[in-house]
Amino acid sequence: MKRGIAGVLAGLVVWFVAATAINFAMRMAWADYAMAEKPMTFTVGMQAARLVTGAVASLCAGYAATWIANGIGTPVKVLAVLLLLLFLPVHYGLWERFPLWYHVVFLASLVPLTLLGGLLRVNSAADARAG
Repeated sequence: MKRGIAGVLAGLVVWFVAATAINFAMRMAWADYAMAEKPMTFTVGMQAARLVTGAVASLCAGYAATWIANGIGTPVKVLAVLLLLLFLPVHYGLWERFPLWYHVVFLASLVPLTLLGGLLRVNSAADARAG
């Protein structure tokens, strides 16, 4: 039980740390992105980069949750649903600033990519045991 809770909490932290680190790197490497961030006037390419950031963060979060919880199962599923529940009101508040496709892709990817991150951990652990 404690490992499961720790896995969910670790997954949340990892999601935000990964997204923040990638976003910081994008701002440092992409001057136009940095200028567009505050007014949220992103080009389609910038929006795609933000979606990739969310995808990578979701994969990392699922991996971390499964690693801490010592196996895929309820903790990674709870994390996936929790991420969706956390981001629904955020995207509702940003509804006017982004096109519909952006919201749909981001929100629809949270659960499957978080679960996939968990499966990647399970598969890498199984490969390590077999190898």
